[in-house]
Amino acid sequence: MRKLRWFDYITINIYWLGLSTLSQTITPLVFPLLVQRFVGEAGKGTFFGTLRLWTLMVALLVQALMGMLSDRSTLRWGRRRPFIFLGTLVDLVFIAAIGFSASLEGMTGYWFLFAMAILLQASSNTAHGAVQGLIPDLVPEDRRGRFSGVKSVFEIPIPVILVAVAVGPLIAAGNMWGGILVAMGILALTMLITMLVREEPLRESPPLDWAPFLRLLLMTALFTAIILGMGEVVKGVGRLMEGVSSTTVLVVIMGAVGLVAMAIAVTLGVWASVRTSIGQAAARSNPSFTWWVVNRLAFFVGTTNLSGFAVYFLQGRLGYAEEQAAGPASQLMMVVGLLILVSALPSGWLSDRIGHKRLVAISGIVAALGTLILLLSPSLTPIYIGGCLVGVATGLFFTANWALGTGLVPKEEAGRYLGISNLAGAGAGAVGAYIGGPIADYFTVRVPDQPGLGYLLLFAIYGVLFLLSVVALLKVRPTLGEEGA
Repeated sequence: MRKLRWFDYITINIYWLGLSTLSQTITPLVFPLLVQRFVGEAGKGTFFGTLRLWTLMVALLVQALMGMLSDRSTLRWGRRRPFIFLGTLVDLVFIAAIGFSASLEGMTGYWFLFAMAILLQASSNTAHGAVQGLIPDLVPEDRRGRFSGVKSVFEIPIPVILVAVAVGPLIAAGNMWGGILVAMGILALTMLITMLVREEPLRESPPLDWAPFLRLLLMTALFTAIILGMGEVVKGVGRLMEGVSSTTVLVVIMGAVGLVAMAIAVTLGVWASVRTSIGQAAARSNPSFTWWVVNRLAFFVGTTNLSGFAVYFLQGRLGYAEEQAAGPASQLMMVVGLLILVSALPSGWLSDRIGHKRLVAISGIVAALGTLILLLSPSLTPIYIGGCLVGVATGLFFTANWALGTGLVPKEEAGRYLGISNLAGAGAGAVGAYIGGPIADYFTVRVPDQPGLGYLLLFAIYGVLFLLSVVALLKVRPTLGEEGA
């Protein structure tokens, strides 16, 4: 392994800045606003949820596939850089197409956006799957902690600040193309800097084992089917409630059905996925691992969708016009992102001191409290306070939950087991948006004189899921060596 220099910390990690800036621009700002423009108020939650479900499932599969293929690449440029270069070039085409879709109207515009979003996930995760291999490929084990720390800085605080300062205000002022071009420029620049990484080409390609990818494909198909089924249950109950006139009854019943549907999707989805991936016998012998993934997914359903629906929530709660909500939404994400970083730094020490399981439980309670403040806030400032609590809880959770999980898996199969945690990242957005979107739309149609009621209910469901993530911990039995657990 060649000698590393100071600039390698930048060249190896800076592409994460481009990926995260693109993600923070497109998913919580551009997609919601375009979907709203195409389908109108009454259907925006449902159609945004559909978009999220299918793009995330594509992302999960393509990222794993391209990681496998780049592992075995013998191209002269190296194993990872060709995938990063090609993926980024194609990204730029599809991002531009998404910007072009703003000139379209109605369902033609939506389905064009949907197709471009799917293709963007395929190209973006071509690069994403490859860039994950740079640190393991090029950095000695005794320095990977430092390189991973730089990666975290490029991945979380810098992108959210850039989006809040440079992208959000442009979109809020009605200049969506300006915001998109800023994101495209950052993505292209970071890709070009990444091309300075010196990779040694792989001389001989190891044999390709398709079994792990086929298991992932089956796992994704099962999980998707469960989410689709729970979504239909929610829509069916809504149709049965057409004759009910009491808003209170509608809120209670639809809220309960939505919560139960999401809880079933999380629990049953994880149960089926774990057994598909590691097998029935291994899952039965280690039930704590399954419940750890349930805890992880339930928590991330809350955090991911609080961000994903932030624009719609602010429109309904505080009365912002369509694009105007992009400004405060990006600032809220910046506050949350900075608090995630600040709280993640001491969380390792704190987790070791009071116990991983206990800190994970505290994280769920604090996140629920932050969500409650969001729900009760009549103005933007207390909403930021609630966002701060969610950010602190998420930062603590990231470290403590991962530390808890690493103690629950067999060391000789840690990669295989912990790879299932990717399900929590992609599945969270799919569960919360696909099942939750129709609930919000239901109240937009049924109770038009109370704008934002559906999103208040939806955020309340996410808050309860934080608490359910704590309940799942009761089934987790940490390793005997963990103090205070």
